[in-house]
Amino acid sequence: MHNPQNTVTAGAVVAAFLEQCGVKAAFGVISIHNMPILDAFAQRGAIRFISARGEAGAGNMADAYARSTASLGVCITSTGPAAGNIAGSMVEALTAGAPVLHITGQIETPYIDKGMSYIHEAPDQLTMLKAISKAAFRVRSVENLLGTLKRAVQVALTAPTGPVSVEIPIDIQSALVAMPADLSPLPIEAAVPSKAGLDALAADLAKARRPLLWVGGGARHARAAIQRLQKLGFGVVTTTQGRGTVPEDDAGSLGAYNIQKPVEALYQTCDAMLVVGSRLRGNETLKYELKLPRPLYRIDADAAAEGRCYASEAFVCGDSALALEGLADRLEAAKYKADPQLLVDLRAAHDQAVATLRDGLGPYAELVRQIQSVAGRNFNWVRDVTVSNSTWGNRELRIFEPSAGVHATGGGIGQGMPMAIGAAIGAAVTGSGRKTFCLAGDGGFILNLGELACMVQEKAPMVIVLMNDKSYGVIKNIQDAQYGGRQCYAELHTPDYDLLCKSIALPHARVQKLADLPARLDEALSAKGPFLLEIDMLSIGGFKSTFAGPPTNTITQIPALGAAK
Repeated sequence: MHNPQNTVTAGAVVAAFLEQCGVKAAFGVISIHNMPILDAFAQRGAIRFISARGEAGAGNMADAYARSTASLGVCITSTGPAAGNIAGSMVEALTAGAPVLHITGQIETPYIDKGMSYIHEAPDQLTMLKAISKAAFRVRSVENLLGTLKRAVQVALTAPTGPVSVEIPIDIQSALVAMPADLSPLPIEAAVPSKAGLDALAADLAKARRPLLWVGGGARHARAAIQRLQKLGFGVVTTTQGRGTVPEDDAGSLGAYNIQKPVEALYQTCDAMLVVGSRLRGNETLKYELKLPRPLYRIDADAAAEGRCYASEAFVCGDSALALEGLADRLEAAKYKADPQLLVDLRAAHDQAVATLRDGLGPYAELVRQIQSVAGRNFNWVRDVTVSNSTWGNRELRIFEPSAGVHATGGGIGQGMPMAIGAAIGAAVTGSGRKTFCLAGDGGFILNLGELACMVQEKAPMVIVLMNDKSYGVIKNIQDAQYGGRQCYAELHTPDYDLLCKSIALPHARVQKLADLPARLDEALSAKGPFLLEIDMLSIGGFKSTFAGPPTNTITQIPALGAAK
């Protein structure tokens, strides 16, 4: 192909723009419909590309990279079936509000949406992408390529953040163009709260003696403002997405112990709650029946959050950091101080909730203690949906930074391990020094088994803690609790992980008694790249307390077919 002087492919423009966005790593699967972009990555050498084994895993990697580095995650796929394969991980990123840029190829412009059975064609693909993304765009010409990308990145990074898809037809990717002079991304503007709204909210809160802050994922960047309110005597509780916004060893924070009975009892002694950057999800409010303090106030960048899930006495629309800074200014000027007894009572409720949780872990309390001891303070804590995460991982290990915790918010199993790869790569390319710990169960783990090869190839610095009971443990517990003990479809044929790991050169150790755990953890931490630490739950035993699905206030028994009514 003749290449006129001073021209590059449009794929190179994509790569150069992402470099200007500060992207240091991207994830995806190479294909004939994205090769000009990935060829430019390789030629320019500025962005590390991680070759996932499937688009679903690649999307999870980009999501966790975004969350753990507090920056833009990038995933590149082919079109048609490949764009369809990423749907589940895009839904997860949408649920979590992760700023992911999904760039998908598209067939040649003249054939799009013509129903001509062209290879990799998907009918009305853009509509599908709109359903699983915060927004979706199609590049329709070489001339509007850069403008479309700039707008897509701006939308992804503007609160409420989320994943954005961009289709780039292959003929546009390979077209020769002059490199644009201005590759700078568009500014990201924070929603400014109204002064009148903050005045009124400050006046209301000044009347409270025992106020609590409920901190969600939308306030992860507001640590400094939250700490100012803490100095005025506010107590803090976080959602799982908000974990680490306040270090979880802070005496004035309940951490993510937000639905436990001692904490709910504490709520009833409080005379105000300010919910910041949280959707008050059903999973974290006992399906909206958790008794929260009144009056209830809310701050959110999404105006549509007002009145959603819980009615509120006042709502301020705006960026959480800006709003809390403004609120702190006003309360400090008024010399506000909360009742100091609140923090005494908060600590007592926290300690009671922690003691109950740890007692329910049975032998696994020692596992938690040992991992916390070796993890230190600078680590990523990435969790899949598994009994162990629901039992303890969503509240323990303690984390200390707002970007350190990543979990499958949408409840889909099997996403934790590729998420951990994304977080581990993020730590490597940013130089954060964080070791990534991944908590997974054997049922979900096998769904993305192919990504183990990606993990080994990339030498991702991570430890997988695989809780192996050779079954869907939570399904069996739900069947015991709600289906009269009628168990079905929950027993799993599980690989011999020692043999599997040897076949792909992945260091592995199996723990069959907890006395061996310290030595195995030392072995895992000394590995330069990934390590699989398998916890043999059938040998060690079960939890003392049984987890039977998302917490609710009621459990309905399902009678057997033909049972008397």
